[in-house]
Amino acid sequence: MKLQLDAVLVKECRDAARQIADEVQVFIGSRSTESVERTVLRLLGVNDALDDVPMANIIVDSLAARGELGLGAAYWLGNACKQLNLSPQMAAAKVAAGELDLLALPRIEPAGLRPFLQELAQPGLQRIADNRRQRQRLQLKLKMGPSPLLYVIVATGDIMQDVPQAQAAAEQGADIIAVIRTTGQSLLDYVPHGATREGFGGTYATQENFRIMRKALDETGEKLGRYIMLVNYCSGLCMPEIAALGALERLDMMLNDALYGILFRDINMQRTLIDQNFSRVINAFAGIIINSGEDNYLTTADAVAEAHTVTASQFINEQLALAAGLSPWQMGLGHAFEINPDMEDGLLLEIAQAQMARQLFPDAPLKYMPPTKHMTGDIFKGYLHNSLFNLTSVLTGQGIHLLGMLTEAIHTPFIQDRYLAIENARYIMNNARHLREELEIVPDGRMQKRASEVLAKAADLLSQVAGIGLFTALERGMFADVKRSREGGKGLLGVFMQAAEYYNPFLDNMKAKLDRGMEND
Repeated sequence: MKLQLDAVLVKECRDAARQIADEVQVFIGSRSTESVERTVLRLLGVNDALDDVPMANIIVDSLAARGELGLGAAYWLGNACKQLNLSPQMAAAKVAAGELDLLALPRIEPAGLRPFLQELAQPGLQRIADNRRQRQRLQLKLKMGPSPLLYVIVATGDIMQDVPQAQAAAEQGADIIAVIRTTGQSLLDYVPHGATREGFGGTYATQENFRIMRKALDETGEKLGRYIMLVNYCSGLCMPEIAALGALERLDMMLNDALYGILFRDINMQRTLIDQNFSRVINAFAGIIINSGEDNYLTTADAVAEAHTVTASQFINEQLALAAGLSPWQMGLGHAFEINPDMEDGLLLEIAQAQMARQLFPDAPLKYMPPTKHMTGDIFKGYLHNSLFNLTSVLTGQGIHLLGMLTEAIHTPFIQDRYLAIENARYIMNNARHLREELEIVPDGRMQKRASEVLAKAADLLSQVAGIGLFTALERGMFADVKRSREGGKGLLGVFMQAAEYYNPFLDNMKAKLDRGMEND
């Protein structure tokens, strides 16, 4: 089953998206953020807290308040470690306790300190590289489910309750477990410390919570003979920090999309695009699959009229991901089954959109999201709606399939509803596993015409965005019918210009290894 897509238009889309991404890369290349600098400290091993305040925040806040972040947090901490013969964590503890003023020490010439900073970075780099290799070994040893992989969510608010919920989901047949973050965490400018047992609509994303869930799913995976993938969210004001903590604790997927935060959380576009780049470099180095958030566009805009904005955003996200070193197999580009089910031939339009995404991004494990906008209290119709979604997913070869639930909008659904969702998907996908190999798309039929129309509109939109730049396009509300100001939103004060001798030892090391090819290390 294949659509006939205009190769010239596809090239125009990619060329325009590349131009858009290149302009963004130029902008972020001379800037950093407080969250990027906290991430550097965390990767250096500064992951403790004092009175529940992360030491990384204490140090970066102090440097920012005194206007001294331009050289990067690594310089100041490394300068102290070198002169006082301290580990990064020991130096950080002294700063947090008020026993050490980083700015009061003699200052080593920045270029001369770089070799030492590279040494300090090696343990963090090695731990992430070891996690990547361990994941590869486990995935070879244990079976993975057939594609599309079945993805479910868990979020009780209590990590200790999340564990049995996640294990039950894996035992029911889920391949991927996502632990939803507590409501509002994306707007916190710090990462809470330790295990948490109180959350609203989700569970706090913390390093300890990641460790607890990873250990539990590894145990269940060994028991079931299947590798169970763990997902969390590295978006929001702590996007790169959470990416780093996920890499340190061997998560497998991260929801990682600046455009989502800009449009739906009103996070400043400058801040989050800078943060996204470093977070995606970390994910690329760690072998983590990212998920982007184009599916959310269709919750605020009509799925028929605005489908081209999803396609355009997928092209932009692809290029931003490539710029950060991500391989196509790590790009879980998002889209969703959100056309009104009462529309005549809506299923044909859904299949056309999903098949077009599959052909445009053939090596990406596309993340397909379930119907939500038009779900009602009619559970029987809802079950059928999800069934059509499941059929479309296997028919068009999607890679990551978030299951629709009868108890939609309840973050941790009833166990029996999760079971029914998994049973439904497994039944349909098993019975229709190779259906796509037996069907053809009518050359001048409805699906072909729909795909051609959407692709042409996406190409036109990308051309417009390339002409004015992504920032201006976001200001004009060209995605999801949501307008955002480049000087507005949350987090702008955390953006700063790098000094001439700024240095981030992790960004440079990770990008160098990605450029060489991780298989060579």
